[in-house]
Amino acid sequence: MASSYEDRVLRVLEYIHDNPAGDLSLDALADVAAMSRFHWHRVFRAMTGETCAQAVRRIRLHRAAGWLLQSDRTPEQIAGDVGYPNPRSFARAFSEAYGVSPAAYRRTGHLTLAHPQFKTGDYPMYPVTTRTEPARRMIGLAHKGAYMEIGKSFESFVAMCEARQLWPDVGTSLALYLDSPDTVPEADLRSFAGAEFRGDTVPDGMEERQIPSGKTAVLTYEGPYSGIHAAYHSLFGNWLPSSGEEPADQPCYEIYLNNPRDTAPEELLTEICLPLK
Repeated sequence: MASSYEDRVLRVLEYIHDNPAGDLSLDALADVAAMSRFHWHRVFRAMTGETCAQAVRRIRLHRAAGWLLQSDRTPEQIAGDVGYPNPRSFARAFSEAYGVSPAAYRRTGHLTLAHPQFKTGDYPMYPVTTRTEPARRMIGLAHKGAYMEIGKSFESFVAMCEARQLWPDVGTSLALYLDSPDTVPEADLRSFAGAEFRGDTVPDGMEERQIPSGKTAVLTYEGPYSGIHAAYHSLFGNWLPSSGEEPADQPCYEIYLNNPRDTAPEELLTEICLPLK
């Protein structure tokens, strides 16, 4: 199955090369890869070391560089042909990438080649198991903004539970992460901080979320929350390509096995859960 994920990446890269002026949005590239939009971006970045947007920009500008040297098209024509309807935006992006303007680059007569360097295996290894997870009913607070600041929403959630004496009906702490930091501006990232709930009525001021049951890949990460990003790269760059598994069209979630209030950062245990088909 490792070659299958590599084939998907190569297919997407070829599609970008062949359609530089086309729709190269994340959704469109996920369709080309035939993979869940929730997880395609993570697989792509883990295997190539760049986001889809970075790859699109690099390949578009590389195609432009080739046409500048090997055709008589004007820079303005080339801009449109590689998906930059505004020639000024194209000139600015090209100059940032190559250090010179399109016209100056044409005069150099030298083409710089770029090839994908697959990074599978370059990430630290963490234990991953596959298990059937139960359906979970959550209550909590929606969080918008940097994922590393979700602690603020957890603090509010805990304070509300304490004030209302909800603990008898509250279980394991959980968080849902609905967007990719690689594709969504930090200020717009959506997540949900809360816990399993055994009560009847959702408390005022909180919201309910449902996590469906199903086959799930579970990576166990030990360490401070600030280092968890590398664990995601390991899950999508090391384990998934060689697993024979396919992600479901559902977001990842995290299960927190101990409490940061009374646990040293290096001893925190987090289960990163990737729903599978």
